[in-house]
Amino acid sequence: MSSKCSVDPCSYGQDAAESRLEKKRGQEKEETEVPCGSSRPAGSLRKEGPGREQTLPPQTQTLKERQTFSQSSVNQESQSGGPCIMAQPVQRSKLKDLSGRQIEEPRGPGPFYFFGGPNGAKIVSNYCESRGWKRIYNKDREDFNLKWCETKSPAQYSNFREGRQLMYQIPNNKVLTTKIGLLSSLQQYERVSSRVSHGQALRRLKMEEFVPTTLRMDVREEREAFFAQQEGVSNRESRMWICKPTGMNQGRGIFLLKSKEDIAAFRLKLKHMEDCQFNRKMHYRQPQAYIVQHYIQNPLLLKGKKFDVRSYLLIACTAPYVVFFRHGYVRLTCDLYDPTSKNLSAHLTNQYMQKKNPLYSQLKEDTVWSMESFNAYVNDRFQAAKDLPRDWVLGAFAKRMQQIMSQCFLAVKSKLDCRLGFFDLIGCDFLVDEDFKVWLLEMNCNPALHTNCEVLKEVIPSVVVETLDLTLEIFRKIRGRQKIFPLVSQREFVLLYSAFSTTEKSSMELQKNTKDAQKTEPRRFMCGTEEKSVPSAPPDNSANDSALPKRRSRSMSGHRPTSTSQNHRESGNSHYTAKLKLSKSTLNHHLKAGNDHHIPVITSSE
Repeated sequence: MSSKCSVDPCSYGQDAAESRLEKKRGQEKEETEVPCGSSRPAGSLRKEGPGREQTLPPQTQTLKERQTFSQSSVNQESQSGGPCIMAQPVQRSKLKDLSGRQIEEPRGPGPFYFFGGPNGAKIVSNYCESRGWKRIYNKDREDFNLKWCETKSPAQYSNFREGRQLMYQIPNNKVLTTKIGLLSSLQQYERVSSRVSHGQALRRLKMEEFVPTTLRMDVREEREAFFAQQEGVSNRESRMWICKPTGMNQGRGIFLLKSKEDIAAFRLKLKHMEDCQFNRKMHYRQPQAYIVQHYIQNPLLLKGKKFDVRSYLLIACTAPYVVFFRHGYVRLTCDLYDPTSKNLSAHLTNQYMQKKNPLYSQLKEDTVWSMESFNAYVNDRFQAAKDLPRDWVLGAFAKRMQQIMSQCFLAVKSKLDCRLGFFDLIGCDFLVDEDFKVWLLEMNCNPALHTNCEVLKEVIPSVVVETLDLTLEIFRKIRGRQKIFPLVSQREFVLLYSAFSTTEKSSMELQKNTKDAQKTEPRRFMCGTEEKSVPSAPPDNSANDSALPKRRSRSMSGHRPTSTSQNHRESGNSHYTAKLKLSKSTLNHHLKAGNDHHIPVITSSE
């Protein structure tokens, strides 16, 4: 026999609900209620502004009153036909630091910094906190002074306050730091600059001099030309190719094409990807784009092991440009070099791949050399045999890397988003073959800042500290309309390019171009390209704000990169003077006494 129970929805489970409520009473929670028919949105009753939060009064309703309110809300909604926002508890997430300890979101006047991700978190945090900065953990807060994130998203830049905040990573740095982006930029730059006469001192390198032959598999003409070329080649005559997916790092997705069978399998893979896209089986994402590149089969070896060199390109300021080079370290494989090996860790030197080697824990200190150790080894083993100048590594090799990096920067200079406060540290990887020819392998955004061996413990922190020192000093001087050079915080970084005057002649040109720009575009800040301009202030700034410094003309022939020699860095910078002409747009507002706390005075670590 079945029985039916009549249940009062307002009293059912009331005891259990009240018991659960008592357990949660000690936890911090917030609740927003909007009476039915109210035109005010729920979010308007609780607002979180920069640096402070409005606390709602404690709720005193009983559970039965809440349930009665909910039931009456439904009844009123059905009568009025309009939507009703019902009571919903909002649980505040508990924040934890790197050690797992619970922390509270800091409030008050700041200054604040935000760091997203684990890469370099300890180094950057130590730097900022030693200067009295407070770390915030809410990525949506807008009252930060410095934001350092591993990955980029449009939301990070939507509320960026130019001239008042510092943001790590230029939004569109992919034109330099992805394989296809860099290749396209260099090819375009070569086509344009080949039609422009350059002086002997500014001789442009041909791509074939520093980039291995590279073809894009997402371009039909290049893809078909590659496979057509391979059809008539035997395995004995064929060259080894390395295939890399664009937009990925740490060696992920890389594989070798050693034989005709490998190439045929790769061709089928690309065709399958193309068919899937055509049949809309992959409509939710774009198929992965690849490049194929000649594999350099005669690399220079250190103690029989393959290696490459990580150096750094620092774009310390984009408005105007100030760009630096710095030495990094040498990365070696765990195993002896064998070109026929099927193990990728024998061909790729990065630490991510080497950690997969079972002997890595025993050999990890041998997988990273300092540049001084590399220089000493070359002096000892190759100087006489290869007729090299003494200290080839710290001399000729360094200058070649600087020349290549300068050309890569010039190739993207007119493409990068330029706003006062953007800066970027880019990892550049070079390979040296047995003829001591230098090849650029790739450039990487957000380079690894881990310190898992002794050499990295010496190199990485000093790279990060000087990066922040230089960026802050340049930023502060531009805001204060001071002479940029000499830079007190410049130690190991070498100046590659500066939009500020480097000679008396170029100083006059800068002033002339600045005046011309003011006459033609008094309220725009040219952002590195004739086709694109960026407002010099966020939308909420008034017309009484002053302007950012105007940029030089972007013609290819108008830029002269600075000398990169050590003597030039030490002695020449003291003569540089930045004479900026300002129109009515951003800086005056930022320089008012009331806003001085936004940019703390840096403490030199020298």
